[in-house]
Amino acid sequence: MVRPDVDSPLHNTITQDHGLDAALDNTLIKLSEGALAKGEAVRIDLPVRNVNRTVGTMLGAEITRKYGAEGLPEGTIDVTLHGSAGQSLGAFIPKGLTIRLYGDSNDYVGKGISGGRVIVRPDEKASFKSQDNVIAGNVIGYGATAGDSLFEALLARDSVLETLAH
Repeated sequence: MVRPDVDSPLHNTITQDHGLDAALDNTLIKLSEGALAKGEAVRIDLPVRNVNRTVGTMLGAEITRKYGAEGLPEGTIDVTLHGSAGQSLGAFIPKGLTIRLYGDSNDYVGKGISGGRVIVRPDEKASFKSQDNVIAGNVIGYGATAGDSLFEALLARDSVLETLAH
C-alpha cells in the first residue's frame, strides 16, 4: 500500500454541522407527538421557506422507527405548508404522512417516497394559471417506491384537485 504524497490528514478531523437542530422537522415531530405515541390523528399548518430542505424526512424516520415499514393509517399526520419549500420536500416519507404545500418547491419533491402523500399546488391567492407556471422543480419522485405525489396542472378551482387538497 502506498501513502499519497500529501501533507493533509488522511482521516476525518473536522466535525460537520448540518444544521439539523434548526430543521423544520423538529417542530413537525413535536407537533406530531400524539400520532407518534398513540396513532392519533394530527393536523398541522405552518409556513415554509426555501431554506427548509427535506421537510418531512425526519418525521417520516420517526414514523418508521415506531411503526416499521407499514407506517401509520392513511391521513394520520396531515401537514399543510404555505410558502416556498426547499429541496427534497417529502423525501422518503412513509404511509400515514401527508404533506400538502400551497406554494412552490425546489427539486426532488417526493424523492424516494415510500407510502406517504405529497400534494403541491399554487398558493390560494395566486392569480396565475398553474398550467402555465412551474410549481415544483426537477426530478420529481426519483426513486419512489409507493405513495402519491400530486401536482396541480389545471386552474386552481378544478374540483378533483380541490377535493384532494382538502
